[in-house]
Amino acid sequence: MRRYELMLVLRPDVADDKAQAVIDRTTRGIVASGGQIAKVVPWGRRRLAYQIDRYREGSYHIILFEAPADAIAEMERTLLITEEVLRHLVTRDERPARPGRRDGSGESEDIDDQDLLAAVDEDLDEDDGTERIDESESEAAPAAID
Repeated sequence: MRRYELMLVLRPDVADDKAQAVIDRTTRGIVASGGQIAKVVPWGRRRLAYQIDRYREGSYHIILFEAPADAIAEMERTLLITEEVLRHLVTRDERPARPGRRDGSGESEDIDDQDLLAAVDEDLDEDDGTERIDESESEAAPAAID
């Protein structure tokens, strides 16, 4: 199984209970196909970069999950025919879904959702080696001259 991230943009005029029903139906489909839900994060209502149909805003939701590759095609087919969904995007996370065992046997060990979320948070907190530019030294805000 691989780790994926699904971003859903729902119509802004959809009632909260219908939006939650779309999220629940999507997560049930993932679990039914053998996947696991790691996290569901509602981002709320945001302005779209461009108009989709007649909408200028959308309700964003992020779903982090693990699933077999064949489950993605069925989920996308369902999302394409759901009229409450303006857009969706599934991206695969390149990090391995399950860490290998420390004894070197190569078999993966079972971890629970809290361990998975802790590993994701650790990866996000790590310094990626890129140089950060101090805002005070950028061209928009030059450093003070003595």
